[in-house]
Amino acid sequence: MLELETIRVAYGQATALWDVSLSIGKGELLCIVGPNSAGKSTLINAVAGLHRISAGRMRFEGQDISRLAPHRFCAQGIALVPEGRRLFTEMTVRENLELGSYLRAARRERARSLEHVCALFPALEEKLAQPAGSLSGGQQQMVAIGRALMARPKLLLLDEPSLGLAPSIVLDMFTAIRRIHAEGIAVLLVEQNVGMALDVAERAAVLEEGRIVALGRPEELMARPELRRAYLGIDDAEDVLLEGAGAAPGATSGAKSGAMAPGALAGAGGAAPATTAARH
Repeated sequence: MLELETIRVAYGQATALWDVSLSIGKGELLCIVGPNSAGKSTLINAVAGLHRISAGRMRFEGQDISRLAPHRFCAQGIALVPEGRRLFTEMTVRENLELGSYLRAARRERARSLEHVCALFPALEEKLAQPAGSLSGGQQQMVAIGRALMARPKLLLLDEPSLGLAPSIVLDMFTAIRRIHAEGIAVLLVEQNVGMALDVAERAAVLEEGRIVALGRPEELMARPELRRAYLGIDDAEDVLLEGAGAAPGATSGAKSGAMAPGALAGAGGAAPATTAARH
């Protein structure tokens, strides 16, 4: 469905993404993980058309979208849930949701889409007439995801959907992501909560200093010692102790919230330039 061929993204003279190649199949859920300033948000914003690529090629359903105008990406079937939600806080929840269905095809299905969003997030139904800014952080994130779904996308881009949310709300959010994916919508997920992201993903990519340094099924990535050390802080000696206690290699209570340290994979999949302008 989506193919990235050696794309680069730069901020002025500073390159943020270096020759990134990646693909997402129809209905697939792919997560991008990595440390802060790795280029994760730059990558997802490039796919959304917000950052123009400086080299390489992007294809969506066989069509070259590398030079497509940013406002045309939604019409292609790509919808973004940005980091920080970016709601119109003085507008009502209903109005925020309906903004997602401004395209003609989506507008025809507006009532059905709204019903679907309320079924996915029942807490929103009784708050449709309230200002979006009066909702809790978790409920605002539901509105942001719902707004994107109102566009009836083929590919949903999620940038840090659990950021700043309480643990119980994070669980609800990832349950909703599972349901969205189960409906056949392809999902590109950028997430700092490594354990939760790998738990829902079919494939995962590790981005570090603007380069993809690892790509594969979650269980394959976490079977690699250097990734276990980078994400979970477990070295080989600790693995031996855990196995002796009956735990699986790499198992730890920190797995669900592990975050990768910058530079942790330097040399694991090709060194990246020492200086980049990656935005995280």
